[in-house]
Amino acid sequence: MNKSCEVLLRYFPSLSKVEDLHSTYFANCVFNSFLSYTAIMLNIVTIHVITKTSSLPKTLKTLLLSLAVSDVGVGLLVQPFCTSLLVKWLQNNGSCASYVAFHIIQCLFSRASFSSVVAISVDRFLAIHLHLRYQELVTRKRVVAVVILIWVLSAFLSSLFLWHPSEVNCIIFCICGAAGLLLTTAAYRKIYFAVRHNRSQIRLLQVQQVAENEEMSNFAGRIKYAVGIFYVYLVFVFCFLPHLICMAAVEIYGPSMALKRFYLFSMTLVFLNSSLNPVIYCWKMRHIRSALMNILRNMPWLRNRASC
Repeated sequence: MNKSCEVLLRYFPSLSKVEDLHSTYFANCVFNSFLSYTAIMLNIVTIHVITKTSSLPKTLKTLLLSLAVSDVGVGLLVQPFCTSLLVKWLQNNGSCASYVAFHIIQCLFSRASFSSVVAISVDRFLAIHLHLRYQELVTRKRVVAVVILIWVLSAFLSSLFLWHPSEVNCIIFCICGAAGLLLTTAAYRKIYFAVRHNRSQIRLLQVQQVAENEEMSNFAGRIKYAVGIFYVYLVFVFCFLPHLICMAAVEIYGPSMALKRFYLFSMTLVFLNSSLNPVIYCWKMRHIRSALMNILRNMPWLRNRASC
């Protein structure tokens, strides 16, 4: 356990530095208290809406549910734990066990959320790239298997720190994070060029037979879903990249007070991603937005208000 604490104290501040980081603790405590509530409520509503949206492809629905569940976990477990840890630090209190427990829980849900976004990006790339072969090759059973693998690997890699605590684990996390960002960026780059290439095909299909018109409609729908998920990717990069840069800087230059302050804010920025994802679904994905509006219209208190 002592070795675990030595590794984590490269990122987390020691209790002797409370006075230097008092304002940082307080600000992150306030942010996480608010964001915890929004992450829980928005993602629970999102899970309900996604399950009620029959027009969503089943494979995409499965991946979105995995992402939403991981985001609920961030709001329900990770951020309250973070807030309590910050309060203990403000009181010049804390224990090695709480450091390690928070790190493992944070890694579990953050890695699951990170991997789910990468999987969604790859899925949308395959939907555009494979075109007619997509439904044959990317089945719901295979996607469910991928989701199970994401959660099993996230749990295994997070618990690995408990048995083999070392800086190598953090370096591996940085490398995997950078690889995930590069893979997702490459997938959307391919999607962009595929959309440009196939615009002429869509225009040709518009003047052909009904069956081909249906093919055109399906392909156009996949493009719209890809564009909607692209905004999830942009927010994902905005929230995760500073955290990866901070961890890499600690490994390269060693811990410092400025990097520890930056690490706390970058960690809160990662948690913010869990509150922003549901907003993007409703903003950029028409089917989810329509399902949400239908659910709201059917709520009793809204119907009674409308009748008045």
